[in-house]
Amino acid sequence: MTRRDFTDRDIHMALDGELPGEERVAYDAWLEANPEMKAKSARYIADRAALRAALAGVMDEPVPAKLRQAVLGEAPARTPAWRSRWWLSAAAAAVLTVGGFGGYLAGIDGVGRSESDDQLAEQAIAAHLIYAAEKRHAVEVPASDKDHLQTWLSNRVGLKLVAPDLAAEGFALVGGRLLPAGERGKAAMLLYEDAKGERISLFVTAESSQTTKGTYTAEADGPEAVYWLDKGYGCAVVGSLPPERLSEVAKSAYGQLLAGISS
Repeated sequence: MTRRDFTDRDIHMALDGELPGEERVAYDAWLEANPEMKAKSARYIADRAALRAALAGVMDEPVPAKLRQAVLGEAPARTPAWRSRWWLSAAAAAVLTVGGFGGYLAGIDGVGRSESDDQLAEQAIAAHLIYAAEKRHAVEVPASDKDHLQTWLSNRVGLKLVAPDLAAEGFALVGGRLLPAGERGKAAMLLYEDAKGERISLFVTAESSQTTKGTYTAEADGPEAVYWLDKGYGCAVVGSLPPERLSEVAKSAYGQLLAGISS
């Protein structure tokens, strides 16, 4: 196992999937031994998710012809030299800004293209990393005030929200909080905990009419999100459970959320 002193640069490399594989074990051990750096890594993930959400509309626009030509070195011959250099610098800056936050660069024909469900999953994972580790301030409204929690979050998010009962899966509701969700506006986060102190979270926000589902992991050995978009809901269950168990918990939560619509 490679042993060395890690820095902020290594955190960025790990988040972008560029950290050498032989250093991963040592890096993870370093994070665990340095809570402030682990917290910084979580903030970087949250910042990346917020940036992607903020740029989502622009990132899906076609690449301007002049920018494409500049990146490929095919700027028109009659373009003044100073302008060619300016376009090339701007193109490089754009590529570094977008590509540096998670590798969403997919070739010149797909610069910055990202999927809505991936953004949802990343926001859910970022929120989980920040708040699941909190001991005293993980939630804004505790489970002891469940009726108020459901009504408050439903009104704020604009969806009928029923906190799933996950007791059969071994999890008890801790409480919930309201979160910003970029272009989606607002999101509700419900936090659950089992007898061993393992926590999972349910992230819910209003979505389009799109219907999809899947799993997503922001980084190796990090928490996984099981997500789905259906009937106007965008939801993700996040945790570090074995994939099969997390999937079962997500199915239960999903079924209860949809059942709550008609109740």
